[in-house]
Amino acid sequence: MLESTETSLVAPYGGALIDLMAPANQAEDLRSEANKLPSIQISERVACDLELMAVGGFSPLDRFMSKDDYQSVLDSMRLTEGALFPIPITLPVGDDAEVSLDQRIALRDSRNNILAVMDVEEIFDWDLNETSLKVFGTTDVRHPLVAEMHRWGARNISGAITVLQLPGHPDYREIRHTPAQTRAALARTGRANVVAFQTRNPLHRVHEELTKRAADQVDGVLLLHPVVGLTRPGDVDHFTRVRTYQALTERYYDADRVLLSLLPLAMRMGGPREALWHAIIRRNFGANHLIIGRDHAGPGVDSKGEPFYGPYDAQEAMEKHADELGVGMVPFTELVYLPDEDRYEQVSDLKEGANTASISGTQVREQFLNAGKPLPSWFTRPEVAEILAETYPPKTRQGACIWFTGLSGSGKSTTAEMLVVQLMEQGRQVTVLDGDVVRTHLSKGLGFSPEDRDTNIRRIGYVAAEIVRHGGIVICAAISPYRATRDDVRNMVGPEQFIEVFMDTPLEVCESRDSKGMYAKARRGEITGFTGIDDPYEEPLNPEIALDTVANTAEANAGTIVEHLAGLGFVRSYRSNGDGPKAS
Repeated sequence: MLESTETSLVAPYGGALIDLMAPANQAEDLRSEANKLPSIQISERVACDLELMAVGGFSPLDRFMSKDDYQSVLDSMRLTEGALFPIPITLPVGDDAEVSLDQRIALRDSRNNILAVMDVEEIFDWDLNETSLKVFGTTDVRHPLVAEMHRWGARNISGAITVLQLPGHPDYREIRHTPAQTRAALARTGRANVVAFQTRNPLHRVHEELTKRAADQVDGVLLLHPVVGLTRPGDVDHFTRVRTYQALTERYYDADRVLLSLLPLAMRMGGPREALWHAIIRRNFGANHLIIGRDHAGPGVDSKGEPFYGPYDAQEAMEKHADELGVGMVPFTELVYLPDEDRYEQVSDLKEGANTASISGTQVREQFLNAGKPLPSWFTRPEVAEILAETYPPKTRQGACIWFTGLSGSGKSTTAEMLVVQLMEQGRQVTVLDGDVVRTHLSKGLGFSPEDRDTNIRRIGYVAAEIVRHGGIVICAAISPYRATRDDVRNMVGPEQFIEVFMDTPLEVCESRDSKGMYAKARRGEITGFTGIDDPYEEPLNPEIALDTVANTAEANAGTIVEHLAGLGFVRSYRSNGDGPKAS
């Protein structure tokens, strides 16, 4: 662990690094008081924000934003006192949270540990659509943060905070450094310039080459600063990634030209705004340059299959604000490998007719890792390739979630039953989470209000995500009427492992199949809040599969799903005879 230092180091905008930690001589008394205070439990995202705020990573921010700061950040990317700060950092609470003005409360993490006390000075409402549009440029719930925000509380609270302890991190303690510790370590290198590299992915040879060139370009030291908080759903887990970073920095970088330090940041996948935020954070950690790549902090594609942000939006934002931030941008240039010369070169500097080689991220996953083939040594260091191979089994042994959605009576459960048989014939182990069964066990006691329905679906999603993470196939059959909640579950599971199956069955057909007479009761007003009658069903905008249950049998529809899974590599290849799939 690096030595602790004083926090009087200069932060952006001429201030000092914020330190919200309770002084040692007061901490014990505050802990005793905190145990008697009313408390709220904060999310993992809020805990990440609290940690970085506490140690100065978000300087000059010293609290979760007030209403004025929040609105100013939405409108102008600035705090009310003028400092550039593009991402709102708030503490949302639900309507049922027992908080009031001028009250002191304790903030507890998911394990019920008290992290901090807050003096509540403001309670204010926030608008989901306004925040989505101004911060992320979209209200499309395929954006992971837009989907997540639908389950945040309707109010934000703000006030002075005293932190009693940071969230516990038993892993990689020796490379978890505060801004003050990081600055001290960088100062000991004797180099005036520091270039930071923001990453949430494993590093391959091209990244290694790029980061070394960037450090040489500024005659400085590299701050390899990977995010180990919340990243994009479906990303490689941080344990695997950190193992690859350690292997590279220990064996392939000059020890006096690199510092590996982990950043417990909860990313927003906010594109250009996030790039500026990353620059502010890295400045607080001692960097004066930041590498910005194509589609920096982009969340992928929207419901129409289009990228949320342009490939160079983040770089343009950084160029515009670099002087004010005091952080120069080093653009991530495209490099390709020259097999004849055993080196990498910028595409812009290639000679005409040069023999080149490159592998895309998609090819890494599909042609190598998912196929159980080793990555070539020119592309990835052998140590990294070995670590990734340990984490990624062949695609036919990876997990996937088939999520049936549709009206009651649309054929979800019937098709799911046929799908189970066909998948197990191919040697895949399958778990079924049926909506009715889940309500009997996992969600017993929940009603049918929109809030309870969302809670039920997210419980199913949580269990499904765990099954997928451990390599299982899970079939979920629930009405799941709300689009935002389904996309939230998509992000829990991981977009590449989530297959949304829309049972496209007309309402009148569903009613004709209703042996329990629930639709009839809803029509007569005997029950209320029934999906499709007096409560909306939001059809998927772009499901992976849409099935016609009138023209096709359940067996044939199950075969369509299996063929889709085969195309993705989750099962062996199929050809269908119209009644069901056959192995080819």
